[in-house]
Amino acid sequence: MQDATARSGLSEIGSILEPHRRALQLHCYHMTGSLRDAEDLVQETLLRAWRKYDSFKGSSSLGTWLYRIATNVCLDALKKRRQPRRLRPVGPAADPRAPVGGPTEEANWLEPYPDSELVDAGQDTEQRVLQREDISLAFLTVLQMLPPRQRAVFILSEVLEWRSSEVAGLLETSVSAVESALHRARATLARNRAPSGENVARADGDDATMYALLRRFVNAWEANDIDGLVALLHQDAILSMPPFSSWYQGRESVRGILSLHPFGWGRRAGWRLSRTRANGQPAFVLYRADQPGGAYNAFGLLVLSFAPAADSVSALTVFQDKALVTRFGLPLVETFPR
Repeated sequence: MQDATARSGLSEIGSILEPHRRALQLHCYHMTGSLRDAEDLVQETLLRAWRKYDSFKGSSSLGTWLYRIATNVCLDALKKRRQPRRLRPVGPAADPRAPVGGPTEEANWLEPYPDSELVDAGQDTEQRVLQREDISLAFLTVLQMLPPRQRAVFILSEVLEWRSSEVAGLLETSVSAVESALHRARATLARNRAPSGENVARADGDDATMYALLRRFVNAWEANDIDGLVALLHQDAILSMPPFSSWYQGRESVRGILSLHPFGWGRRAGWRLSRTRANGQPAFVLYRADQPGGAYNAFGLLVLSFAPAADSVSALTVFQDKALVTRFGLPLVETFPR
C-alpha cells in the first residue's frame, strides 16, 4: 500500500511539472540556440525538479522555481561545451562564381525552432509573456554572441521580464552586477544588429499580402523559375545554407547560387514544398524527387524572413539536415499528386 501511495505521489508531481515543459524548452533554446540541446536540457530540468520537489517551499511561483533550475542546467551545460557558439555564417559574403565553402561542424549552427512547440497564449501571465518574445533567427544569432551568464541575465530580464532583484537571486549575485551585465548585453546586441537584408518583419501567414507572396514563391520554386524567385527578393536578400560556410547577399548573387544549387542542370527531377513555420516565420520542408515519377525525399528545411514592409523576401536559410524534418512533424518521404 505504501509503495502504491508513493508511486501515486510521484505521478502527481509529474503531472504538476509537465504543463511547464514547452515554456522551459523555449527558455533552454534561447540559452543554447539548439532545439536538440533544449529537448535534452528541459528533460534534465524536469528530472531535477521531480527529485527536489519536496524542497519547493512555495516562496515563489512554481514557474519561477523551474526557470531557476532550467537556467542553472543550461549554464552547467554551456560551461562544459568546447565547441564554438552556435552562429550562422560569418565573414564576408561569398562570390557565387567561387566553389561553395565546405560544411563545418554541425554543432556550430543555430537550429530552427518549430512554431508548433511555442507556448499557447491566454492561459496565464507567464505564457502570455512568452508569446511576445523575439524568436527570429537573426535575434538568436546575436543572442548567442553573449557570454552564457550575460545571456541568462538578458533573457531573464528582457524576455521573461524578471526584476533585477529576481535575476540577482537566481544567479546569486548583486543587483548592480545584474544591471551592469544587462547594460553590456544591450550594447552588444545594438552593435551586432542584423544586416539590412535580415531586418525582418514579423510574418503573419494569414495576411493576404503575405499569403500571395508565399504562393508565388512556392509556384516559382516548384516550376524551377529562378527569375520568378529573384523577383520576390529584397535587393539585399541573404541566402545561407547551414552547414555550409558560404553565404550570399544581393539578388544577383542569390540568382547565381540558385542557378547552381539547387537548380543546376541535371540535379533534380522535381521539387515540392510543404509549408510549416519556424522561429515565428513561414518555412517549408523541401522535398526532391531524384527520378521522374519517383517518391519525393526530404532535402531540408527552408526558413524565410521578410523585409519590414513584408512585401519581399529578405533572407532564405536552407538547413540541409533531414533530421529537422521529423522534428517539425513531417515525413522523410512524401508523395504528391501530379
